[in-house]
Amino acid sequence: MLIILSGLPGTGKTTLATCLCRHLHALHIRIDTIEHVLSSQGQPSADSTLGYGVAQAIAADNLRLGHIVVADCVNPVEASRAGWRSVAARAEVAALDVALICSDTAEHRRRVETRQSDVAGLIKPSWDQIVTRQYDPWTTPPDLTLDTASEEPEKLARRLAAHIQERRSPP
Repeated sequence: MLIILSGLPGTGKTTLATCLCRHLHALHIRIDTIEHVLSSQGQPSADSTLGYGVAQAIAADNLRLGHIVVADCVNPVEASRAGWRSVAARAEVAALDVALICSDTAEHRRRVETRQSDVAGLIKPSWDQIVTRQYDPWTTPPDLTLDTASEEPEKLARRLAAHIQERRSPP
């Protein structure tokens, strides 16, 4: 199964992905890490299609091996969301689109302004960059929308892991 976590920076994608991967013994594919490495090797940082392409190829390899993969990325445009669904279809596995939001604007901003990067050298976007960035509306609604303002990450991860296990179990 491919679990696709999407949402603006600071909504808790990486925190949730980390907890979820522990519960499911899944692989975590994080766009921030891939794009940071590409950028540090001289690739233009504005070309996120390369980072997404690398991530999707790694995901496809691991899905074909039977692993659960958690894709952790903003997915700001419909093309990137469709790209992930296409990866799952080609690997003949289920995809679960999970949109993360933080409905409490003050909390979202606090997270953005106080978080530290766990990737050496990665500069996280500022609050102004986040609120002014392009984030297209979903043309195909996500399977789930989770509000990270209302529940602790570990509790959300347990609930999501249970939902995923139910979907994966034969009737």
